[in-house]
Amino acid sequence: MSLRLILLLLALLAVAGCDRQKAADQQGEAAEAPGAPAKGVDRSHKGEAAPDAMFKDPDGGDIGLADFRGVPVLVNLWATWCAPCVKELPTLDRLGRAQNEEGTLGVIAVSQDGGDQDKVALFLDKLHVDALGAYHDPKMALSGALGANVMPTTLLYDARGREVWRYVGDLDWTSEEAARLLAEARAGPTTS
Repeated sequence: MSLRLILLLLALLAVAGCDRQKAADQQGEAAEAPGAPAKGVDRSHKGEAAPDAMFKDPDGGDIGLADFRGVPVLVNLWATWCAPCVKELPTLDRLGRAQNEEGTLGVIAVSQDGGDQDKVALFLDKLHVDALGAYHDPKMALSGALGANVMPTTLLYDARGREVWRYVGDLDWTSEEAARLLAEARAGPTTS
């Protein structure tokens, strides 16, 4: 079996997963694979250090979550083929723009798409998402290191690089629910 055929089959499976997510969301059911975490806040990793996995910054250089220590950071894992990811990106972009002005919370969205980083940048441009930057993880090292099996997954790290919580699934990052969750970034370091 050729590599191209394998990649095509994997892409089709991924799209099918997102379609299942959308159908389940419309029916009001949790869209999850067997054993996957339910949509919403997961605090089971609270206090864990950010992994050392490297990904690409918007200029194509290597970067890791350790480079963001010193300020709380919200890290969103997304993919262009994931409908719930694409749905939430504009709200994440608005949050990122507001936080860039305040300087109290870093907001990054890391594409988990294989392939060329320029395609990710073009995709974000098409959506008019310009406050987040085209962070890219073509090897999916970050989602693998985090054990994030559902897209989107968003993680909040405190200023020391310790996980506060992760949100599995999409969320309107300009909502009151998001504001309550993000207030935890300002509550001080985690106790672990």
